[in-house]
Amino acid sequence: MGKIIAIANQKGGVGKTTTTINLAASLGVLEKKVLLIDADPQANASSGLGIDVESVENGTYRLLEHSITVKEAIVATKSPNVDIIPSHIDLVAIEIELVDKEEREYMLKKAIESLKETYDYILIDCAPSLGLLTLNALTASDSVIIPIQCEYFALEGLGKLLNTIKSIQKIHNPSLDIEGLLLTMYDSRLRLSNQVVEEVKKHFDKMVFKTIIQRNVRLGEAPSYGESIISYDASSKGANNYLSLAQELIEKNEFD
Repeated sequence: MGKIIAIANQKGGVGKTTTTINLAASLGVLEKKVLLIDADPQANASSGLGIDVESVENGTYRLLEHSITVKEAIVATKSPNVDIIPSHIDLVAIEIELVDKEEREYMLKKAIESLKETYDYILIDCAPSLGLLTLNALTASDSVIIPIQCEYFALEGLGKLLNTIKSIQKIHNPSLDIEGLLLTMYDSRLRLSNQVVEEVKKHFDKMVFKTIIQRNVRLGEAPSYGESIISYDASSKGANNYLSLAQELIEKNEFD
């Protein structure tokens, strides 16, 4: 039985998409069958895995309005064991279109429920907002990974996200769990980075992943070639970080 994990933080630029792409690729390399769902209208996860976003016809948008089946939306990627449901800029409109629909928070859940039999992990890349798209992703998920960048404003907005998660647990998805907080863009030379790590660990202790994603030039370059860090530069620090995150996630879930 697969596990659905949303990667969410309403703050932009914290490494959500980078994490979704590279965690998916790392899990794939470790022989897990992975589906990535791009629920961000910017469609960076799709282009970062080599999908031509302009030519996407069947993607998250049509899946959410239930005009196609989930099987029609899935596209294979170049990464081993990784499939994707791509996004498109049209997805921006879905929030307005769903607003007066009944059970609008459950559209994604209904569409992807059957896939848990097919995949070991389903990762959802969320938009940097707490709108209806993110709400759909969190309602459909078993757990959520929250990337936090090791910078001054890192903890700002985290309270708001945790409150949103609490209210989703109350109303829409009682079994939603926090998979973990993931520290990203860590630079060991900066005192500030180390302070943020200490602060987050002090407040959230066991909720924080042991793996920390370091700042890495290669990580930033990979998406422009439409590749994950694993296929772009497998020996880089970024690839090592994400492989160890994937390993940690697998161990955590097998232990559970």
